[in-house]
Amino acid sequence: MAVPQFSLSPYLQFLTLVIFFILSVFVVNSHADEPPLTLEYYQSSCPTALEIVRKEMECAVLSEPRLAASILRLHFHDCFVQGCDASVLLDDTITLQGEKKAPPNINSLRGFGVIDRIKNKLESDCPGVVSCADLLAIAARDAVILVGGPYWDVPLGRKDSRSASFTLASTDIPTPNQGLLTLISKFILQGLSATDMVALVGAHTIGLASCQNFRARIYGDFEETAGRNPLTETYLSNLRSVCPATGGGDKNKSAMDYITPNYFDNAFYRILLKGEGLLNSDQEMYSSLLSIETKHLVQKYAVDMLAFFQQFSDSMVKMGNITNPDSFITGEVRRNCRFINT
Repeated sequence: MAVPQFSLSPYLQFLTLVIFFILSVFVVNSHADEPPLTLEYYQSSCPTALEIVRKEMECAVLSEPRLAASILRLHFHDCFVQGCDASVLLDDTITLQGEKKAPPNINSLRGFGVIDRIKNKLESDCPGVVSCADLLAIAARDAVILVGGPYWDVPLGRKDSRSASFTLASTDIPTPNQGLLTLISKFILQGLSATDMVALVGAHTIGLASCQNFRARIYGDFEETAGRNPLTETYLSNLRSVCPATGGGDKNKSAMDYITPNYFDNAFYRILLKGEGLLNSDQEMYSSLLSIETKHLVQKYAVDMLAFFQQFSDSMVKMGNITNPDSFITGEVRRNCRFINT
């Protein structure tokens, strides 16, 4: 059964555009006076940096393919709070509340041990040189490549913040049950467009989601968007066995891309075309009444993997360039990614 086709009245189309315009106006370009990131930043100070990160990521992903998605998610959640400053890596201390226990992060983020191992190697070769923020940006790129995704050059030169924001982590990171307007607004407030959003969410072609994040979807409008056919009903039945409506199972997991869960490709978008997106936030990009622009992009990436790869690479660079202005003034290169330097 085809996914229901929706259309907006001219008034709603106009209203949607006005909302996006207003949001865009409030996005202040606060990065204009910051030192530019460069591809050659560690060429002299730590020429082995990229090789160290690559080798450690190869070992990690080879031993556990799921870590590719985990490291990529860490980078996303870092950049959406204070910019890409490694604040997400900070542990709670007596004097600092980190971001790891914020609602979008707790029971969601993992892979911190991999970052620790890479940092130890970097500190052994180049003490006090490579920031944790840069480490995470490089590791995310390598994670994607290792599971079949595209390559992109990673501009470097970020500093690590000496602070974190539990509050911003709780409010600024997109969450699985939010509607399309809210999702787009969160990307716009980071300086990212709706096109960037659709491409970046394509990262869900790898990784798992917890039952607590897709329960409302599979007991809600899943059948409405996917329709009724034997294959879909079997898939939904399996999801409901993993994630019961009541009685626990919050931490049970399912792949967001059930076709090729460990391979970075465009199968995720083909799943959305069938109305079978696991997360409400994902399916909203195709089935929402407001999905004027995003629906077209989902259709495009579903049939053209090269177009998806190109936009994903461009959008990852754009997201990675979201910097924390304060970190260039008061930031540092942490010796241990979990704690600020004393």
